[in-house]
Amino acid sequence: MLRSKVTTFFIHAAGWLVFLGFPLLFMNRTQDSSSSTYFIVFSPYYWLFCATYMVLFYLNAWYLVPRFVFKKRYIYYGIIVLALLICVYFLRPFDNLLGHNLRQGVKPKPTVTADAAILQDTLAPDGKNLPFGPLPHQDMRMQDPRFKPAAAHPSLNIDMVGLFLFIMIMGLSIAVSTVQKWQLTEQKMIKAEAEKAQAELSFLKAQINPHFLFNTLNNIYALSVTDSKHTSESIMKLSNIMRYVTDEVTENQVSLQSEVGCINDYIDLQRLRLGKKTKLTFDVSGNIGHKKIAPLVLMTFIENVFKYGISKHEAAEINIRLEGGEDNIVFFCQNTIFENGTPANRAGGIGIANTRQRLEHIYPGKHTLDISTQNNLFIVNLIINC
Repeated sequence: MLRSKVTTFFIHAAGWLVFLGFPLLFMNRTQDSSSSTYFIVFSPYYWLFCATYMVLFYLNAWYLVPRFVFKKRYIYYGIIVLALLICVYFLRPFDNLLGHNLRQGVKPKPTVTADAAILQDTLAPDGKNLPFGPLPHQDMRMQDPRFKPAAAHPSLNIDMVGLFLFIMIMGLSIAVSTVQKWQLTEQKMIKAEAEKAQAELSFLKAQINPHFLFNTLNNIYALSVTDSKHTSESIMKLSNIMRYVTDEVTENQVSLQSEVGCINDYIDLQRLRLGKKTKLTFDVSGNIGHKKIAPLVLMTFIENVFKYGISKHEAAEINIRLEGGEDNIVFFCQNTIFENGTPANRAGGIGIANTRQRLEHIYPGKHTLDISTQNNLFIVNLIINC
């Protein structure tokens, strides 16, 4: 990350050094003065020229493009760019710089045409005594005292160089902003993939571990000894959970129906070890058939409910609700807090902290997570917009 920032800094610095040298190179080729560079560098119009385009570049790259182009507000962006173009048209940064340096006494370089005119006026003002005749470039009207040159119309002049630089700067800033957004998105995807793999590993360690399997198999064994009709069903549920966490969650998005199926199987297996003092409610409502969700996002909260929300000696209450709305997924769970069973910093635990980060990367600006404690209850409210 630091290396990337340093590289970006040097690229920007090199680009602006080239840009700052552009007026010096251009004017030194068109003006004959050893002090022309001095006049240019210490001219306020030079720094106004440079500052104008630097402000335009970063204003467009850091504010206008992310706020308007990336959010598809193209009409507003076009209006703002047009307003900036009008401002540059009236500011005339390059023409003002060029005119200021000419007023400082930096004369244009003499050309072949000017030298020939001086030679003709010196040797033969009328041009008749020259062996080659009058020079073709000379306008004889200039020798007439009644001749007056036409008045200049600076208001009709267009700073073509300034407008060209405006288009170039705006185009480059759009390209830079787009590349940066693409790189940031790619970094977020890589990080999200890494965190997803870590979440899968954490889930396997927390749930599908020997202790969980041992308890579940013991419960299933007890069912088989009593010839319970739920024995085969429990074995199938355990198999479904293991298949889901090892095969299906390799995708970035899974169907909400599959996620609910895994949660339902997990809850049914947990019911086998719950005592009569624990009241458990799990409700699913709304449209969940055509929705997608990141895998195992909800399982962290489900796991915490059963890890911290039950007691062998005290009454407990667990409520879990999942609702599929038209454009969102609403998840709610709450469980009783036991003084010796729930850590004080449970809301900031590793599992929940990792889930927060996953939600930030997978659903940036599209989710709301609220974790609170009220009336001796630990409550989680999660809304995912999809």
